[in-house]
Amino acid sequence: MMFRTKYLRTGNCNDPSIRGMIPIDSALHWANALAQVVPRGTRAYVFDRIYTVFLLLGTLVGIVVIAYMLQKAYKYRASRASGDDYDRPEVGELPEGGGGGRKLFVSFALSAIVVISLISWTYFTLLYVENPDDATEEEPLEIEVVGNQFYWEFVYPNGYTERGTLRVPEDRRVQLTVTSEDTFHNFGIPELRAKADAIPGEETSTWMMADSTGTYQAHCYELCGSGHSYMDATVEVMEPDEYQEWYADTGNESAAADETASASVALAEV
Repeated sequence: MMFRTKYLRTGNCNDPSIRGMIPIDSALHWANALAQVVPRGTRAYVFDRIYTVFLLLGTLVGIVVIAYMLQKAYKYRASRASGDDYDRPEVGELPEGGGGGRKLFVSFALSAIVVISLISWTYFTLLYVENPDDATEEEPLEIEVVGNQFYWEFVYPNGYTERGTLRVPEDRRVQLTVTSEDTFHNFGIPELRAKADAIPGEETSTWMMADSTGTYQAHCYELCGSGHSYMDATVEVMEPDEYQEWYADTGNESAAADETASASVALAEV
């Protein structure tokens, strides 16, 4: 039995039969490899990984530089005190023993590799933070966040509105659409690394995902008036089943509120 290898179209190739083609398996292999290198998960997890990588790499570079400096200081510590100046270069004379620039080339090459790799890794990681749609199969829960002086309102997909408390399920991505009714605000949940501007007449968006149940605090990070420091909200992360039960009850409350509003309008017209 003969098997045909599937190809993807790409640039030029010397073989006319597969010119402009590469194997799909190779493309998938590199995509999977990239997915393993770039961290996936909650925003808090991703930003913690970025911080850890920069911290470890910065510490390693610092250790190498300080160790090299101390080694040179120790190696040449006694040359001046002993008065041994016979091998020192004269003014205008090029020093010898430098390896013909090989050490300089190696140091620059290694530095370039480290810097380019770090920039590339950070770039692809932030791409995931900005657009995680390709990494998750489940549809996100969409909630609208409305800023008012000096409180937050949260509007759920069924129209239910709650002031001061945002309830979300555990281990599910939540897409927040943020706006304002009066002036500039900024909605942020520091523990979940979610933050977005609230601008009157415009909408901004961010997402978050909590990997454990609990209570978190949201704050306003834009000076918006005399009550700015009190403009907080509670974020309650619930078990998925518990959240579904609570959300189902909000539908009944929304229907009852609509009926009350309709009755009030009818009475007003009479």
